[in-house]
Amino acid sequence: MLLGIGAAGAQPPRLSPPDDLYKAGTLSPVMPAPEVALAGSDGKPFSMARFRGKVVLLAFGFSNCGEVCPITLATLAAARKKLGADAADVQVAYVTVDPERDTAAQMKKFLGSFDATFVGGVGSRAQLEAAYKSYGISVNKITNADGSYTLGHSSSIYMIDRAGGLRAVMPYGHPADDFVHDLKILLRS
Repeated sequence: MLLGIGAAGAQPPRLSPPDDLYKAGTLSPVMPAPEVALAGSDGKPFSMARFRGKVVLLAFGFSNCGEVCPITLATLAAARKKLGADAADVQVAYVTVDPERDTAAQMKKFLGSFDATFVGGVGSRAQLEAAYKSYGISVNKITNADGSYTLGHSSSIYMIDRAGGLRAVMPYGHPADDFVHDLKILLRS
């Protein structure tokens, strides 16, 4: 089931290829973004309801990531910068997949190196597992010979409208301009 959610017996939403409007794949029907209950890297509770009224770009990753996560965050920071004044109505929310190493302070420092407005979500393993399940996130721990580890994880970005509707999913690798394009549509909605 896409995103791991849906009422018993209900048809789950389907991800469609980009339509004529969006660069991202769109969800049909639009559904409420699953709620998460975590601690925020800014000292406030981290939830989708908290960000209502803004367009939210929700992603999952970790601060010790050396490849995908920094590229994703740099892309989202570039998109916000290109939006100019409209960026005030866009919130990047980034949930850790590495609760053993990512504290609120660590996430704040990591995210702040890209954009001071980015907010990270941290919590217990059980809280995070619930968030992963709600969004269909997979996490795979890869242990190195020296005992250190890295994590493989889902890397798409969820696009949530001002009313809390999960509208689209942008796969990893899209340029900032694709996000700007889709954000302008969502900001007008």
